Parts: sequence; structure tokens; C-alpha cells
Amino acid sequence: MWSSNKVLLQSAKRQKASPSMRLIAAFLTIFAACSLAWGTAWAAVPNAHPDPQEDRQPAIRFVHNPEAAPDIQLQTLDGKPLKLSDASGKVVLLNFWATWCGPCRMEIPELIELQKQYKDGLQIISLLVDVDDVEDAKKFVHGAGINYPVAVATDEVRIKYGGVSALPTLFVLDTQGRIVQKHVGLYDARLYELETRALLNLAIPLKVETFEDTGEIFLKNADRATELPGVELANLTSEQRAGALRALNAEGCTCGCKLTLAQCRIYDSACRVSKERADKIVAGLSAKPAGNGATAVPKSSTPAASTGDLSDAMPEKSPRK
Repeated sequence: MWSSNKVLLQSAKRQKASPSMRLIAAFLTIFAACSLAWGTAWAAVPNAHPDPQEDRQPAIRFVHNPEAAPDIQLQTLDGKPLKLSDASGKVVLLNFWATWCGPCRMEIPELIELQKQYKDGLQIISLLVDVDDVEDAKKFVHGAGINYPVAVATDEVRIKYGGVSALPTLFVLDTQGRIVQKHVGLYDARLYELETRALLNLAIPLKVETFEDTGEIFLKNADRATELPGVELANLTSEQRAGALRALNAEGCTCGCKLTLAQCRIYDSACRVSKERADKIVAGLSAKPAGNGATAVPKSSTPAASTGDLSDAMPEKSPRK
């Protein structure tokens, strides 16, 4: 998919296609990619499923009532001050990556082109993680011809943005500095272009939809979720379901993630610890008759964790947390 998209994009450049024609081509070629990516996300969080009638109409999706992005104050690799607030009024693509990450390296040429094309309304900010040798990082950035600021993400910044345990992770910020979307893994850069154009009020060949953040962007919002990955709540009554969700948001996971069980299910759906504990909570509730007031859940000595603004994970796992 990536190589064919790249060939198509290069062909469009050779033919000097108009912006509208190029975007229509982008729309057609990323249709399957969008469907796959969003379908995966919707499968992980069942309550995010679109109406069946909308399945064949891919759309740009942004968070409804987005929250402000945590500010950063760093120095770029060439020693210049870097603050997120300096990009106020522009769309920002905040990209966490590493030089050892293959998918991260693959998307660099397209990000460079995107920055060139939308330099007046877009600012890409690149934050490196897991840097052992800053000088080596400088050489890599120089050799790649990166035309946007690159800095090393501190542990504090990584925590503010959810730990960022998978790479690449890219946050999309609107012109008011609010996080409206998050992409984990390698995406076609033309999706970023469509999102950028939508946020700049430029024409795009897709509609724009909004969704409620139930932990996909900020894990602290996991308590808004009515479904959780791998947790079977369908057979519970409304009362039991509410009790299960309260318990999953109140109890801390013991896998070492320092998250609640609900947050851990969103953050790492492969975690066996949170999965087994969630299953026990649901089983305990489903075994009790409904309609008797507050329902007790199987007890655990683990309190809810204090997590701040943590987020998802997946693609290339960062060796450090």
C-alpha cells in the first residue's frame, strides 16, 4: 500500500496535477487505508463504530470539544528554543519518533514535502525519543534534509503526551493548539494533508465528523467509555454494566503500567493482567441478580492509579518507558 501510494504521488507530481485533482487522487488511494485504520480503531473501541449506512463514506474525524495540548519548552538539535505556543495560529503535527524506527524513517520524505507545501499554515514539530547519542541524531537529521524543528523529548514531555510507548505517534493540533486527532503507527501522509486542509478551512473531498474522546486521545477520559477493548459487557444489565465500568475505572492494574484497569485495556489491549481482572469483575457482576441496588464487585487491594494524560500504544514499541 505504501509503495503504490508513493508511486502514485510521484506520478501526480510529474504531471503537475492541480491541488484539487491531487486531493481527489489522494481520496481514492487512501480510501482503503482509512477504512482499515479506522475500522481497527472502531473494533478496539466498539462504541466508536459509525452508523452502518456511513461505512462506505470515509471521513476526516476530529475530537469533539478538544482539549489543549500540553505545552513544551525544549531546545532543538541546533540549539534554538522550541515552544509549542510559538506555532499558535497554525496547524501542528507533533511527531514522536526515533532514528532506529523503520516506519518513522519511511514517513520523513512525505513530511518534508508536506511542510514545504503548507509552510504558511502548518508547523511540523519532531520529537525524538530514546536518543543515546545526540551527535548521531544531528547527523541523521541533517542527512535526511528535515526542514522542520527537531528536539529530544524529555521524560516529562513523554508523560504529558501519554508515555508514547509506540512509534511513530503523531498528534494533530488545530490552530488553537488543541489536540483533535492522534495517529499511532505509519499512515499515508496524504491523510495528514487532508486533515491539515480541513483544519485550515481549505477544500477537501471528504466530510468532517467529530467523535467523543473516550480514552483514544487522553487516557484520563477512559471513564467516558461505554465499551472497552476485550471486555464483554453485552450480557450485563444497564445497572450491572454501569457498575462494571465504575469498577474498571476505580481499580488500578497490577501489570506495572500505573493505570486503571479501564485505561490499561485501552492503552494495551494485549495485557493479560487487566484482561483477566476485567473478566473476573464482569463475571462477578453477571452472577448477581439485578435490581438490588448497588452491586458489589470482586475485591482487589489495588487502588486506582494516578495517570495524568496518558494515551494509546501499538506499532514499534519503544524499549524505554
